[in-house]
Amino acid sequence: MRTGQKLKPIGRVTLIETGEVGERFEHRGRGAVSNQTGRYERHTRDPFDDGWSTIEDDAAPLETLLMEDTAKTIITFNNSPDIHFDRSINPYRGCEHGCIYCFARPTHAWSGLSAGLDFESRLFQKSNAPELLVKELSRPAYIPKPVALGINTDAYQPVEREQRLTRRLLQILSDHNHPVSLLTKSALIQRDIDLLAPMAEKGIARVGVSITTLDRKLARKMEPRAATPERRLETVRALSQAGIPVSVMTAPIIPGLNDHEIEALLEASAAHGATGAGYVVLRLPYEIKDLFHEWLVQHVPDRAARVVNLIREMRGGKDYDPRWFERGRGRGPMANLISQRFQKAAARNGLSGRRPELRTDLFRPLVTPDGQFLLGL
Repeated sequence: MRTGQKLKPIGRVTLIETGEVGERFEHRGRGAVSNQTGRYERHTRDPFDDGWSTIEDDAAPLETLLMEDTAKTIITFNNSPDIHFDRSINPYRGCEHGCIYCFARPTHAWSGLSAGLDFESRLFQKSNAPELLVKELSRPAYIPKPVALGINTDAYQPVEREQRLTRRLLQILSDHNHPVSLLTKSALIQRDIDLLAPMAEKGIARVGVSITTLDRKLARKMEPRAATPERRLETVRALSQAGIPVSVMTAPIIPGLNDHEIEALLEASAAHGATGAGYVVLRLPYEIKDLFHEWLVQHVPDRAARVVNLIREMRGGKDYDPRWFERGRGRGPMANLISQRFQKAAARNGLSGRRPELRTDLFRPLVTPDGQFLLGL
């Protein structure tokens, strides 16, 4: 079973120490540098030079494999006090966007896979999700509240172009007048404006677009298969012009790497029609710590130690603090400075208003032609 981590788990680190956690492999177009063993596995795997110098060769192209995930339920409920929704739907597990910071990466360990390259290349689709959703919405005891679609992993990641699971789910929610919120960093959501615009007009839909940086080169390294920053801003404008309420999530804010962009990000978002904004400070639970440290050494080696130290200053000397309300904001001088800057920039750009409440009174459960609920589902 995997234990510990490459860097010492607490306290400040030096440039030399961060340099020692680097990996020599890099897969073009992928976020993670390695495919480290998950925490539930009995054995670990490490690259080893067998004397033939093959360890220095360029890594072979990594193809994406889409597998079936036969789910028993599709609506997941939570009671987390620092999350604004109590239910979500995720049509996919794993995400080809490959964002190195993704908080969902450790969930791949439950399937005996790595949070590294496996997470972004070994994907699961819940093909029976539409049928399950109809059944769950049709239960007589079901009480409607806004559902977050595509929160653990992006519902509009590249495989959605062909699979169209998200669109089918959205169509069902529309048919039932069920309130929905979406968060994505993909321009593919523009495909579904024909569904989202009428829902927004009824007050049952809103969208969040995640924009981490305006630096195209940094985005390419950090979120290799997500839409470019320009395309995401274009998406904000297209959604806004269609009458769909749009907020921008500047998430994650990474001190020493992209925190200097807070004001520019919010100004650009407002200029493209966003009406709200939020942020989350980088979270590094479980396997993400090592993956992110490796990524720093690979792509920004001169800043690696500074970034790690700033993150730890915000987390009580550790890489992560899982406590409610602390996990997404941090604490201490740097956390306070980020909060103040964000609040002032949001207010200056008209983005500090409350997100619109979604209506639940329009919900209509599926009924049979004779007007009876579908029972026994």
